[in-house]
Amino acid sequence: MDVAGQFTELYGYEPDGVWSAPGRVNLIGEYTDFNEGFVMPLALPHTAVAAVARRSDGILRLHSADIDAPVAELRVDDLTPLSKYGQGGWAAYPAGVVWALRDAGHEVSGGADIHLASTVPTGAGLSSSAALEVVTAFALNDLYELGLDAARLAVLSQRAENAFVGVPCGVMDQMASACATEGHALHLDCRDLTTRQVPFDLAAQGLQLLVVDTRVKHELGDGAYAERRAGCEEGARILGVSHLRDVPYAELPAALAKLADADEKISRYVRHIVSDDHRVEQVIGLLDAGDVRAIGPVLTAGHASLRDDLRISCEELDLVVATANAAGAIGSRMTGGGFGGSVIVLVEEVDAEPVTKSVLEAFTAAGYTAPRVFPAVPSAGARRLA
Repeated sequence: MDVAGQFTELYGYEPDGVWSAPGRVNLIGEYTDFNEGFVMPLALPHTAVAAVARRSDGILRLHSADIDAPVAELRVDDLTPLSKYGQGGWAAYPAGVVWALRDAGHEVSGGADIHLASTVPTGAGLSSSAALEVVTAFALNDLYELGLDAARLAVLSQRAENAFVGVPCGVMDQMASACATEGHALHLDCRDLTTRQVPFDLAAQGLQLLVVDTRVKHELGDGAYAERRAGCEEGARILGVSHLRDVPYAELPAALAKLADADEKISRYVRHIVSDDHRVEQVIGLLDAGDVRAIGPVLTAGHASLRDDLRISCEELDLVVATANAAGAIGSRMTGGGFGGSVIVLVEEVDAEPVTKSVLEAFTAAGYTAPRVFPAVPSAGARRLA
């Protein structure tokens, strides 16, 4: 992508620089981030790339090579949460970052010209929106010499999505995009944002992690994320803890007994969160021991919990998991927000092709659109390219 050349053609002058930020896939730990728990994402080679130039007149101009729409021209002073550019549409994400930076007291009032292009699949649960936010934050941080570190830029990007766009997401997506390193998975404590880069060299082990993008997004997912977040918060309130992260796995049976009189879905949500935090710990222990293959059953157990307790799976996702595992995968689970999106499948490298073939055939037999399948290669986080 010649994003800089496209910028020049679009705006009539050269950009000040070019930045990139990746999408992510989550290895384990789903819906645990807003419960201040643990997650383990890795960055994908798919990125949002932005050519950006600083302005001095308070104008923000936004354009995407991926959307058939004219340049959006806004005034920085007019950016308001949940306004026209805070209620859907790709422009809400970079505009929200500008608003979040200003709201936090950082001087970006001069505005900017931004041209974006992305290879992160949209609607696949791979954080295409976080990539747009983070690449914008990194560019403005450099151009305005704000001096913010990657974690702070991730938090401000999350605030843009929460307060400006109106999506109550946790911080995992933005932290993965901002802080991941090549060849590693990111172990993130979502309470204090401490991170650890965990070596995850699958090729050296003769393994691949496949992403199966089902290309479906069911309307059932609309509002479901917020409902589950509220249910988790209610569970924490009943249990007398600030967040479900504070419920030890060993005390889960006692916690569930305490929830006996609550809505049964709250018990299911609590069981998933507490057990998925435990699964993150299991995966960390196995990777530290060099036993990568042993994480396969943990991934599959995670899918069962997402399907049965959190109830965010769907027929297409379940079909991928069942078919892949039956065809010889070591383990698999849905990843992301659910109700469509993607599945990760851990396979022996020699089994990648036959497992992929089995999944494609199963979708054809079921009358579904063919999924997109590609390897998840642990990649670098956000950075300046030029």
